[in-house]
Amino acid sequence: MTPADPALADLDEAALVEACLAGRPGAFDLIVERHRRSVYQLCYRFVANHEDASDLSQDVFLRAFRGLKSFRGHASLSTWLYRIGVNVCLNRVSVKTPPSESIEEQQFVDVCAQSPADRLLQEERGARVRAAIAQLPPKQRATLILRMYHEMSHQEIADVLGGSVGAVKANFFHAMGNLKKLLGGFEP
Repeated sequence: MTPADPALADLDEAALVEACLAGRPGAFDLIVERHRRSVYQLCYRFVANHEDASDLSQDVFLRAFRGLKSFRGHASLSTWLYRIGVNVCLNRVSVKTPPSESIEEQQFVDVCAQSPADRLLQEERGARVRAAIAQLPPKQRATLILRMYHEMSHQEIADVLGGSVGAVKANFFHAMGNLKKLLGGFEP
């Protein structure tokens, strides 16, 4: 990727979208750069696999690029990208059950801070929670991921999912109840 034009870096979202639609080189690259981490994290929470999350992220940005002319600016660009991401992920998980990663593939553990026994216990708990989340119905899973992992408000989630705040609250309540049932007496 080439470095973005310094003038582009100063643009707000609306002006950056306009620059992109006008065909300015580097404009969409900057959109990707600003949002790639959050889109990837969203995708990873759905599929729990780095390669699939990377593929889904690329699909999200490809769809965003193709549909940028339909972006109206009623919501923020990040909300629009999350909405595309959730739809892409829900389509993928409805077609294919995500593979689980082995404990050896977990890379984000600070090995100095924990004993091996504590680390193993934490990894096992994490794997169990991820597996339980993967069993939730799609809307509940999306709501839980956006609320717990991306710390979105109920209103932001409603904007992303295209529903009401009441529906988001109900989905979150049911997701937490189902998660508790799936985990049994397990404390995450």
